[in-house]
Parts: sequence; C-alpha cells; structure tokens
Amino acid sequence: MLQQSQAPITRPITTAHLATTMSLMSLTAIELQERIEAELASNPALELGDRHYCTSCGRPQAEKGSCPVCSRLSTGSGEEPIVFVSPREDFYLPSRQSTSNGIPSDEIIAETDDLPTYVLRQIAPELAPDDRLLAAHLLTSLDEDGLLRVPLIEFARYHHRPTSHIEQILRLIQRADPVGVGSPSPQGALLVQLEVLGETQSIPPMTDQAIRQGMDLLSRRHFTELGKLLGISTSRVKQIARFISDNLNPYPARSHWGSVHQGVEPAQDVYHFPDILISRLNDNPDSSLVVEVISPLAGMLHLNSLFRQSIHLAPPDKVDEWQNDLEQASLLIKCLQQRNHTIVRLMQRITAIQRHFILHGDAFLEPLTRASLADELQVHESTISRAVAGKAVQLPNGKIVPLSKMFDRSLHIRTELRQIIAHECRPLTDTEIAALLKKKGHRVARRTVAKYRAKEGILPAHLRQPLQTAG
Repeated sequence: MLQQSQAPITRPITTAHLATTMSLMSLTAIELQERIEAELASNPALELGDRHYCTSCGRPQAEKGSCPVCSRLSTGSGEEPIVFVSPREDFYLPSRQSTSNGIPSDEIIAETDDLPTYVLRQIAPELAPDDRLLAAHLLTSLDEDGLLRVPLIEFARYHHRPTSHIEQILRLIQRADPVGVGSPSPQGALLVQLEVLGETQSIPPMTDQAIRQGMDLLSRRHFTELGKLLGISTSRVKQIARFISDNLNPYPARSHWGSVHQGVEPAQDVYHFPDILISRLNDNPDSSLVVEVISPLAGMLHLNSLFRQSIHLAPPDKVDEWQNDLEQASLLIKCLQQRNHTIVRLMQRITAIQRHFILHGDAFLEPLTRASLADELQVHESTISRAVAGKAVQLPNGKIVPLSKMFDRSLHIRTELRQIIAHECRPLTDTEIAALLKKKGHRVARRTVAKYRAKEGILPAHLRQPLQTAG
C-alpha cells in the first residue's frame, strides 16, 4: 500500500487506494472478473498481456499455476500450507447453469427469515399446533425494536385463552434467539437477558436491582446518584454499567441474530463456484495443503505501453482525460495486488489453524474470531470481514463451504450435540445434553442447547420418543 505522507497532494491518492482496495476485497471471484472486464472495456490505458506473471515476485511463468519460487516451503513442514494466487477459470462455465427445474442457478437466492419467522422456527417444536398460531400472532405484533408493546389481555381476549397461558408462550419467545425479544420494554429485555446469561457466567452483584430501580439513571449515566439509591460505591455502579453495555441489548431486534444483522443486507449462503480451492499436495495425509486464491486474470493485467507513451501527443482537450485513465488503470493494478496479498496472508493463517477441520470435518473446527485474526495479521477487523464476506472455499473432499464457516465458534459444539443425540439410548432432555456437553468441556446453558438443536433441525426429547420407539 502507498506510504502516507504529510504532503496534502498524496492524501487523496492514499484515500483512493484504500477505498478501491476495500471495494475489491469484498468481491467474489466472479464479481472481480466482471469488474476487471468492465475496466478493460472502458479504460484504454489498461490491457491484457499474452504472458502470465507471478503476482508476488513478478517473474514470468510458463503455466497458470503456483510460482516455483514464491510457493517454496520455508520450513519443509507438512503443517505449512502452500498458498498462491491463481488466475484459473476452468471451473467457471461460459454459460449459465440451470437447475433441474429450469431455473438458472445464479438466480437461486437463499431464503432469509425475518425476525418473527426466525423465532417461530426455534420454538415451534415446543408448542402445541394451536399455540403456534398464537405465537405467530405475538411475534407479528413486535415493533421494529423486537419489543411487544401490545397488552397481553388483548391477545387473551382474541384467542379466548387465559392470560397466564399467553405469558407461558411469551416466556418461551423471550428465551429464544435473540434473547429478550417479545419483552414489553427495554428494561424487561435486559432483565430476561440477565437471567439467561446468569446460567453460564457470574453477574456483578446488584445488576438486576440497578436495571429494575435505576434504569433512568443508568441511561443518563448518573452513576453517583444510582450508587446512593442502591447503597453501593460509584465504582461498583460503573462496573455494572460496563457489564450491561458489553453483554446486554435493550432492543433485541437490533442485535445480531441468526445470520442477519438488522440494517445490513443479509449475506447469501448459496454457493455455486469457489473463490478458494484447497487440495492436498499428494496422497500423504501429512503433506502440505495447497491453497489457490482465485483471482481472474491475475498477473496478466498491465498498463498499455503505447497509450502511456502517447500521452504527450494527446489533444489539449483530452490531456486530463487520458491522464486520468492512466492513473485509474495504475490504481486498479496496485489495488488488485494489495487485495490478493491480503487474502493470501489471511488464507495462510486460516489454513494453518483449521488444517484438521479442512481434512477431517466439523468436529475439528478450532475457535477463531475475525478480531483475533486481524490482531495477528495487524490489519483492521473490517479488512478481515470484507475478505471473508461472500467467499466460498472448496475443500479437498470437493465440498464447497462458505469461508465464514471457519469462524463458526459453535460448529464443533453442534457437531458434538449431534453425536450425543445419535447415540442416545433414550431421548435426552436439553438439560441432560447440556450436562454431557459440560463434561466434554463445552459449558453451555440449556437454552443454548435448545437453540443449537433447533438450528440443526433436531426435535426436542418428547418428540424424538416415537422415533426411537418405532426404530
């Protein structure tokens, strides 16, 4: 990336470089190819060469594979992956594929649940058929914050059910993901979240009293007054406020839930073509993994030398336009190199950390966060997020998975949960499963077990009983 300077003239260039690199980072391989082809069609200063050059060292290459110099292992260890940028396009079909029902595959979009549907999917197995309609009515009455402002007596009258029955269903809703959804107020949502959080971790003393008695003082950050009200020191009040800020959300619909974040376009989770290919170096199980970062036309894009030499011959009214074309072409080439370099570094670490997952499956996924990886690579977390978003990886077994799966911190627990249920002699309750997971080193609450079970499409114990008997 360009060195930043105190000179004002370089600041717009640096900003343009960063903005262009970040926009390219977000693109999938197919989108990147479309972007490059559009630039080639519109910018005469840009052209494709006949030869392919290594994107790292610039050496000419006879074939479109890994550079024999840059891909050389530094340690000779089989744990070290071989990662390189590949311009290959042989797995991209020139025409649009169609599914068996005649719909073009690139028009198939993953269905994304809204919040009421997402919550109802979680709790439906726990409800009687008649109560599912009632739960749907409650959920569709939520406001944009995920709160239920309508008095429960109105639902009781409409459905001819006692209010206590409505409260039971609402309690189930409030403990689904996102926790606190369906609460009558932000204060109620915080208290529900606090109760659920208390199942797995310690809570600062008097946090619930602070929410119940001093919500207004908390929101206005009047810590001294709240301390006097509760009879505790201001430092303890600040500790409580910090805990609430870090762990609770008074507006559940605005929090992360499922694969969606409110206000952000949901990522599509249907993948037809990989952006990264991972394979074995040979049949030896201890051999290195080979990682191809797909970057269409990589190493073949360069400035048009004739155009550059002819700039001084440009008509007076075209000088600025031609100069701008040359600058944009140069910027694109440099930003593509920066994009590829960042993704190569990213995949070197991910492949090393998740080697066993890549080779042996979900149960071997290592806990990994974007923040920790960003800190290790010394880049901003948003850079990692852009590099991961929308990308797909083809594993050595041929399966295509989203790159974001490498960061799924619950996958190994859900895999363990599936194994426990697959080998149960009788249907185990969520509480019993939580206890077994704890023995295996996974400390999760009963509610979390229920959420993971629903995410895996596994029925609750009382509905698994007939299946076990029938078998």
